[in-house]
Order: sequence, then C-alpha cells, then structure tokens
Amino acid sequence: MRALLESFSRFAAVLSLAVVLVLPQIAYSEAIKEEPTALAMTGDLLIARPFLLVATVVGTAVFIVSSPFAAAGGNLGGAAETLVLGPAKATFVRCLGCTKSGYQRDVVDADADK
Repeated sequence: MRALLESFSRFAAVLSLAVVLVLPQIAYSEAIKEEPTALAMTGDLLIARPFLLVATVVGTAVFIVSSPFAAAGGNLGGAAETLVLGPAKATFVRCLGCTKSGYQRDVVDADADK
C-alpha cells in the first residue's frame, strides 16, 4: 500500500509540474484560423490527444531526470521546450482537430460595419 501511495504522489508531482510549465505557454499562444472536419475532431480527441498527453508526461519525467545534465551543458531552456512545452502545447493549446498549436479565436472585422 505504501508503494502505491508513493507511486501516486510521484505521478501527482510530475503532473503538477507539467501543468505549471504549460500555463505560461497559454499566454503566448497565437490565434489560428482552421476549420477542422468532424472526422478530424473525432480522430484528434480519441487518438492524438491521449498520445500527446502521454508524451507530455513522459517528456516531463525525462526532463526531470536530465535537468542536471542539461543545466550543466547550458541548454536547460531548450530541453524544457523540446521535452515538455512542445508536447504540452500540442496537447492543451491546440483547437480540437487543428493541425497547428494555438487558440482559435473569432476575429471581428472592424470595417465590416461600415
């Protein structure tokens, strides 16, 4: 039982770190203009997002293990971008069915009323 509790607490810590590292990316996301089909949305929801979530968690674990070496080599930021932020951005900051990461926002044309 103790091993299960330790395993769960480690998983919770890794997941928390992943979420904390994703939050700044939301502010820097770019608006995109795509109109995905229902099939693309369904495939993204059922296939791509679960794999990307696993890639984010595994990338976070690999980043935690490799961070002392990356820091010693001077590429901690690059390692974080590649292992954690890239998969996390593709998982959480991409509209359902879209191929590019970023938020899909409705853009209002100011000249349309004239």
